[in-house]
Amino acid sequence: MGRRARRAALFTTLPATAAVLAACGTQGISIPKASPYYSGAVLFRDHCSGCHTLAVVGAEGSATSTVDRLRNQGPNFNVRKETVSTVMYAIENGGFSGAIMPQNILVGHWAMDVAQFLAKYSGLQAKPAISVPQTPGAN
Repeated sequence: MGRRARRAALFTTLPATAAVLAACGTQGISIPKASPYYSGAVLFRDHCSGCHTLAVVGAEGSATSTVDRLRNQGPNFNVRKETVSTVMYAIENGGFSGAIMPQNILVGHWAMDVAQFLAKYSGLQAKPAISVPQTPGAN
């Protein structure tokens, strides 16, 4: 194969190879691989993103409107803040209603990785609670 032929083959296959590699693995995850939450992010993307929304992993599984909501669309974690204990409860018990989410979809340290990840990254787009100023002397 001549130099020109090799060069043409390289420029032909390079874009296709780049496209395949871009579609693998971590597409959509916007936290560093060195983060202690990265494993939880990958597990969430692989096991939870079909029904839940969370921007840091590129997940868009929640309904955007109650009118066209499907039964399997879970909470939007961009706006809903979670704790480790509430996530572990939901994973172990199949959500809070027990009707849709598979019980024990993840177990052991994998479940804990997702719980810690969600506790850190959920609710980042939540609107702050409105506080009512107290009137002096009113209790």
